Amino acid sequence: MLARAVTFALVGLEPRRVEVEAHVQSGVPSFTLVGLVDRACQEAKQRVRSGIKSAQLEWPGNKSTVNLAPADLKKEGSGFDLPIALALLAASGQIPRERLAEHASCGELALDGRLRRVGGVLGVAEGARRAGLERIVCAYDACAEAALAGVEPIGVRHLAEAVAYLRGRADAPEFVPGNGKPRGPLLDLADVRGQERGRRALELAAAGRHNMLLGGPPGIGKTMLARRLPSILPPLEEEAALEVTRIHSVAGLIDPEHPLIGYPPFRAPHHSASTAAIVGGGPRLRPGEASLAHHGVLLLDELAEFQRPALEALRQPLEDGEILVARAAGTARFPARFQLVGTMNLCPCGARGDPGAQCSCSSQRIARYRDRLSRALLDRFDIVVTAPRPRASELQAPAGEMSEVVRARVLDARVRMSEAPPARTSAADELLTRAVERLRLSGRGRAKVASVARTIAALAGTDDVEAEHIAEALAYRAPAELAS
Repeated sequence: MLARAVTFALVGLEPRRVEVEAHVQSGVPSFTLVGLVDRACQEAKQRVRSGIKSAQLEWPGNKSTVNLAPADLKKEGSGFDLPIALALLAASGQIPRERLAEHASCGELALDGRLRRVGGVLGVAEGARRAGLERIVCAYDACAEAALAGVEPIGVRHLAEAVAYLRGRADAPEFVPGNGKPRGPLLDLADVRGQERGRRALELAAAGRHNMLLGGPPGIGKTMLARRLPSILPPLEEEAALEVTRIHSVAGLIDPEHPLIGYPPFRAPHHSASTAAIVGGGPRLRPGEASLAHHGVLLLDELAEFQRPALEALRQPLEDGEILVARAAGTARFPARFQLVGTMNLCPCGARGDPGAQCSCSSQRIARYRDRLSRALLDRFDIVVTAPRPRASELQAPAGEMSEVVRARVLDARVRMSEAPPARTSAADELLTRAVERLRLSGRGRAKVASVARTIAALAGTDDVEAEHIAEALAYRAPAELAS
């Protein structure tokens, strides 16, 4: 007898329909699994056999063949366990084939028959919705995630529960829908003493979604400032929140109780991260840190210590907002519209720019250090700031503005920029033209100066970009300490 179960494989973030065909016939008892499956999927034979027996169900004692179609699409992971088990049970007459065909399914089976959630449930559920299937059988703790796709999740804790439901002997277990994941405790901007120029740059970066590079001696608060950027960012809109959640679901980073990520993500990989870890890829074509920071912030602390290939790989997504990963295993497209924030010292020893220290670096050593960052990458930073060492009086000063106060201004500025087109005065245009000629700004550089000036005007509560706004934006382009 032949039976089919429906599930979906994820190619990048895109769900592709997979029909799990099970055929049980007379012959020497055997279990064959075909359909271009990987090691984890091939091992489903042992999990499914043990799970079916542990659920007190009958293991098909005859020759069993399971095919995951289409055969030219690679199947990866343990999420195929449940559809394989259900297809076998339907092929052996233990559950009705017609009722199984009305549901999608995904989940990993434990040896005792329990069902475990897997990554990418949201993508599978979205595939089910597009295919016209209204229900998906999944692990109980994946219900809230699957429900985000607009399908009805049938959450089960054990294979026996799934069989009872499909036989019509039990109702679908009820679950309480989860809300968006609450924003955890954030580092407050009020903790920063001094660094008024850095605080100003951070506010501009948040309001205009600008890329920012912070330079200066060690210990002056560069990382401290950068890690407080999320605290002044507004929450995500619904569509953006679903995009972010979809990416984190594939990466297995979803909170089962609060699956929807409603705030901008913040990612800060170590400088030893590989190119695949930063931009995505690897044997299973998974999203990298750049995609996990989609609609959020990617902090590269000690920017010059990162591998140059990894940094150069970020140039294209910084322009296009997406990453196309092509490997022998296939091609996947990942969204990657993030804010890049980098921090770095001004020289290898770190003493350059610090009046209280003596730099021991030769000009050649400094040149090699700067050469780790290409001009093309540096040109993609909208705001470049060198931060001085705070004075003792500044460190003892009262706390500055709290993040919630700054966040309100950031939100107001974003609303203003979304509602009114930019309008530069003639004096602003004249200053920008002179700056292009004297500073030899590239076309990208000119556009970034104009964009930062628009943000400065919006934070000032005006729609007109004045010459003073252009002047401040120009001051953030290429400080001499980083350009020399």
